[in-house]
Amino acid sequence: MTAAVSVEIANESGAAVDEAALADVARHVLDDMRVHPLVELSVLLVDEPAMADLHERWMGEPGPTDVLAFPMDELRPPAQAGGRADRGSAAEPDPMPGLLGDVVLCPQVAAEQARQARHDVQDELELLCTHGILHLLGYDHADPAEHAAMFGLQDKLLAAWRSERGAGPAVPEGQGVEGAEGQEGAEGREGREGQG
Repeated sequence: MTAAVSVEIANESGAAVDEAALADVARHVLDDMRVHPLVELSVLLVDEPAMADLHERWMGEPGPTDVLAFPMDELRPPAQAGGRADRGSAAEPDPMPGLLGDVVLCPQVAAEQARQARHDVQDELELLCTHGILHLLGYDHADPAEHAAMFGLQDKLLAAWRSERGAGPAVPEGQGVEGAEGQEGAEGREGREGQG
């Protein structure tokens, strides 16, 4: 049996969050992206003042945001030729284990975005967690081609996650991180490094 990815969740936000579901979606994303099972990921949930401070300090932008990503080791998923089932003995080896980085989420901002998009707050947090992990893996959305690739992959990963746990598509495709809000949301809501 393969070791499970180490996902540490620290909720300092004061908001009630399904931390086990966040850890599960993070493991699903990392597994689907074929990241080494000994990689470590930290997901930190903070309140609006703490997120505003991080956003200002690292992005130079005022106010809280929904997600920031702080990569640690330079880990990248192997080429996406197929899923795990396609890998044989000649397949490219898994990347080395290491500390992937930190995804920082703000449940209060996510709650407002979920309200505007008319879906569940937990679904928004799972979307934002997925989005942050993709940034840690080197994905970005600074130009239209990158945007299409990253958000397409994000939609695919979330659809697979929801299918596995028997939930329907709670966040309509293309919504969430920057979908229904009329303003910048989970990214810009664009390109944070600490990315967001």
